[in-house]
Amino acid sequence: MKLIQVPAATLDQRIKEELEANPALEMGEDQQTDADEETEDFRQEEETVQEEEKDERADEEIDLTDYMSDDDVADYKLRDTNYPDPDEDRTVPVRVSQTFHESLLQQLGMADLDDRQHHIAEQLIGSIDDDGYLRREMDAIVDDIAFAQNITTTEEELEELLVVVQELDPPGIGARTLQECLLLQLKRKDSNPNTRMAMRVLEDHFDSFAKKHYDRLQKALGLEEDELKYAIDEILKLNPKPGSAYTGSDKGQQYIVPDFTIENREGELVLRLNRENAPELRISSHFREMMKDYTKSDKKDKQQKEAVMFIKQKLDSAKWFIDAIKQRQNTLMSSMNAIMEYQYEFFLTGDETKMRPMILKDIAEETNMDISTISRVANSKYVVTEFGTFPLKYFFSESLTTDSGEEVSTREVKKILQDLMDGESKRRPLSDQRLMELLNEKGYNIARRTVAKYREQLNIPVARLRKEL
Repeated sequence: MKLIQVPAATLDQRIKEELEANPALEMGEDQQTDADEETEDFRQEEETVQEEEKDERADEEIDLTDYMSDDDVADYKLRDTNYPDPDEDRTVPVRVSQTFHESLLQQLGMADLDDRQHHIAEQLIGSIDDDGYLRREMDAIVDDIAFAQNITTTEEELEELLVVVQELDPPGIGARTLQECLLLQLKRKDSNPNTRMAMRVLEDHFDSFAKKHYDRLQKALGLEEDELKYAIDEILKLNPKPGSAYTGSDKGQQYIVPDFTIENREGELVLRLNRENAPELRISSHFREMMKDYTKSDKKDKQQKEAVMFIKQKLDSAKWFIDAIKQRQNTLMSSMNAIMEYQYEFFLTGDETKMRPMILKDIAEETNMDISTISRVANSKYVVTEFGTFPLKYFFSESLTTDSGEEVSTREVKKILQDLMDGESKRRPLSDQRLMELLNEKGYNIARRTVAKYREQLNIPVARLRKEL
């Protein structure tokens, strides 16, 4: 069950750990052997050994039959040879670049500072977050410099050196608030009536701007609507997180390794398991040879029997792990195939409105598995389709009953809700009440508070904050 929950991205590490811990397990292509002949040879040798040791105690006897036959050992090959390996001949580019902070430190070297000031400025840069903000209090930075650099400074000196840091690129870094960040960027731009008015908006009416109280802004500044719009547009062109725009910063990036691929081949869906989920594992041939040598040996002392018991233990563990990986593969494929069949129309068209309501219990019944198993399969797993890469949890949703009594997926309702807000007038966005009325007109029985819940799940703000000039 633990292996089922492991996503493809981390399964490779789990297998490496097992390979390091168990020398009886190895990776590679299966070797072609005559299993029947090997099994028969071993059985004959085993009969001879049993005759020679018939007087030994039963608890000292070691049955090795299960470890000699290739038929019984859980070797298997999971790679699909019918289609080309998608990872073959793939060149993975490696980017060599500076980090965000390294770039700032390099630029700082061009500033006209003495050694003492340079060390203090370096501490300031080290305190800047990855998004470009300096959120640490000045008095705390003063203590940090005294402890780490053995330099005594003041908050006033820090403020002076912060001005130097804020002149570095990208514009806006080293700001302590969003307001300061936007103002720093505007000061770098060419002065014109629009930028000057944008500065007034940010300096004197930032709260009204943040809450989109445009009527108040227009009245307070004595502007025509077009004039205010040009000023707002200047602000909206700025970057609220200047550090995140730096291409050299890798922090926060997440790389998804999909577990499944679904291809549409002339109207027929084909499901494939990522090769990371299908490693080539086998029992070590060296360990098998060691077993053969033991059975052919005329002398079987206590030391040899202890050694063969160790080998037997490692073979048991290797067979168990191979079987567990194989069972994991079968469970993943069975579960994903059931999901694909359940949401067949979506995988064919990519239309969210074609998605059927589906819960864990539905797939559990289709596969005759426990709900907890399906939950583990759906956790942290991804599937690649021609319409994008989706987490498996994306396909699970509750149902909602329409006026006609038909059950539809809540995801279908969210899609329609998204379309309504995408098509609304940005000067007069639709309220939750109006969205509820429009959905009811389309036959969806939904309350206003449910509309608000779905809107929040879509990360869409209330109507007032969606308003534009």
